[in-house]
Amino acid sequence: MSQPGGTQGTVLIIEDDRNTAALVATYLEREGFGTVVVHDGGEALRAADGCAPVFVILDVMLPNVDGWEICRSLRKVSDVPVLMLTAREEEVDRVAGLAMGADDYVIKPFSPRELVERVKAILRRSRARSVPPSPVISSGGLELDQVKHTVTRDGAPVSLTLSEYKLLQALMGAPGKAFSREELLDHCYRNGEVVIDRVIDVHIGKLRQKIGDDTTRPRFIQTVRGYGYRFSDAPGEVGE
Repeated sequence: MSQPGGTQGTVLIIEDDRNTAALVATYLEREGFGTVVVHDGGEALRAADGCAPVFVILDVMLPNVDGWEICRSLRKVSDVPVLMLTAREEEVDRVAGLAMGADDYVIKPFSPRELVERVKAILRRSRARSVPPSPVISSGGLELDQVKHTVTRDGAPVSLTLSEYKLLQALMGAPGKAFSREELLDHCYRNGEVVIDRVIDVHIGKLRQKIGDDTTRPRFIQTVRGYGYRFSDAPGEVGE
């Protein structure tokens, strides 16, 4: 079963259980991904060469060549994100998979909806890392230097925590774009930390204070009700 292409790119599903593979493919295709499915470890690398996937979902226990070996081989030639599936719950297996270069590890049985959300989150982080940043972003007297990792307001240094800096970096890098809290969490916490989305509200409050943004009539960081935040593309104007 294959349906390559898709507006979000192709996901290669390497899974010997045909029902599981078909279910995962269905959920991915609903989200705009194309899918290519193989059920045999021996076919996996050939399929990866042929379909140029943006993501790989890889079962550990496969006929002929197991998932560990496939992951090792993929990492020699590609940095495509890999999520490994397994029925084994032992911590040593999870650690081994991540050490081989897997980006995430999911234990069966799993929710296909949650699996797809993990795929999307990993892809967002991967794509964000692949875009070379402009050295300096400035707007309305606020300046963020992505090489020196410094922030100034009207020439005066602003002391930020790492999370606050990453948050401001994401917002200033796309003025006018509305970011969901989930997207901002992905940007601030890329190492798998478990945090609730409302922690972003706390960071925003402190960030607004530090950059001198009026919390009742902010010039820079504006609230998008029921969704998240955006950086004003016209910082001379006030917003929510």
